Amino acid sequence: MDVAGKKAIIFGGTSGIGLATAKQLVAGGATVVAVSRNPDKAGDVPDGITLKKCDVLDRDALAALFAECAPFDILVSSATGGSRAIGPFLEMDMDGYKASFDKLWGYANIVRYGAEHLSENGSIVLVSGAPARKCKPGQIALSSVGGAVEAMVRALASEIAPRRINVVSPGSIDTPMVAVEGEARTELYKNMTAANIIPRAGTSEEVAKGIVFMIENDFVTGTTIDVDGGWLLS
Repeated sequence: MDVAGKKAIIFGGTSGIGLATAKQLVAGGATVVAVSRNPDKAGDVPDGITLKKCDVLDRDALAALFAECAPFDILVSSATGGSRAIGPFLEMDMDGYKASFDKLWGYANIVRYGAEHLSENGSIVLVSGAPARKCKPGQIALSSVGGAVEAMVRALASEIAPRRINVVSPGSIDTPMVAVEGEARTELYKNMTAANIIPRAGTSEEVAKGIVFMIENDFVTGTTIDVDGGWLLS
């Protein structure tokens, strides 16, 4: 796919990985609708990006947004859907564990109500995470949800063909989702990535390049690529 002249909708598109993807697509000549629950956090955005507000768990609002923006060629989501539980499973608040799956339900809603408006040769890309296939201590909720996302994509690929659907799986990425600042932030990422083959945090832009690859490569569907600094091999 040549993204020039194409239209993309990106959920979670107003910060971090989603915003970086929006900027790269616009630089390639696409127009982008960047969607989140709080679009104001995007700040100033380049020409070619339109900001919209929507909650991925609100199916009626999603359906209305897709109808308003249709037709489009590219559908991306890096939206978390809400909070994520961290910690040992046997000590975990089960409501917190259940709430972590809002990411999966958000993705399911996006694909269910968005795919019908996608062009015949369109591309969908979702974002999971390295814990899906290599879970570190305290990450069972992240692993469970990410694994479910990747399984859903593999199962959907043949059903929605010739439209394509893929996953990008990031490792530890320096994004605004982590609220710690200054020296404490530097130390946090240093500790998180010390065992990686590439011992640093990735950037939103590096993950976005993986997403754009999945969009542009017409010979890839139903699969996951890792942008993780060697997380799975460490």
